[in-house]
Amino acid sequence: MIKAVLFDLDNTLVDFMKMKEMAVEGAVDAMIDAGLSMSKEEAIKKIYEIYDREGIEDQKVFDKFLMEVYGEINYKILAAGIVGYRRAKEGALVLYPKVYYTLMELLKRGKRLAVVSDAPRLQAWTRLVQTGLHHFFEVVVAFEDTNKRKPDPEPFLFALNKLGVKPQETLMVGDWAERDIVGAKTLGMITVFARYGNTFGTVVSGADYEVNSVSEILKVIEELDKSEGK
Repeated sequence: MIKAVLFDLDNTLVDFMKMKEMAVEGAVDAMIDAGLSMSKEEAIKKIYEIYDREGIEDQKVFDKFLMEVYGEINYKILAAGIVGYRRAKEGALVLYPKVYYTLMELLKRGKRLAVVSDAPRLQAWTRLVQTGLHHFFEVVVAFEDTNKRKPDPEPFLFALNKLGVKPQETLMVGDWAERDIVGAKTLGMITVFARYGNTFGTVVSGADYEVNSVSEILKVIEELDKSEGK
């Protein structure tokens, strides 16, 4: 019997990369309007190079960008970029189809829900609140809870211990095979690869199940619960 479902957050529940792309574009447009002397394409490329080096959640990316471009921070351009980013982000952070429906159905069926994310705590909670998901989850594990990133077992174990469930009673749903799937399988959890959120071109996920829509998780759980009852 499946008692709990753990979800990755970005690119599993929320379309994080779509939001990031639109927010960065909004920031660059605003910085150019404020006097940035670079082409839009060149600026976007430079910002993503910094993200690749420092991490996609880097909160000082525009500071570093301006330091690399000008050797100093132009605060007029920096402020424009921050405001442009926030404005674009507000309208760009969206859930994948049927996320609300699926979470509601899982709760109706008595399944306990948690998020296990590598994102910093404030950013994870901000995305959950902004999309209205913050009331669905009993436990939310962010980077600061263990200071470990998936596939390290600690974030998964933290969630399991908080929920009081065993790995074999738990489903882990995620889009990053090398982190979400490998880490969960190491502990003996049942794994589901969110192929709809795959941004890495993953061909072989190694997961027990793959879904093309988050709602397909409901069928997976039905199958597992039925087989357990036999």
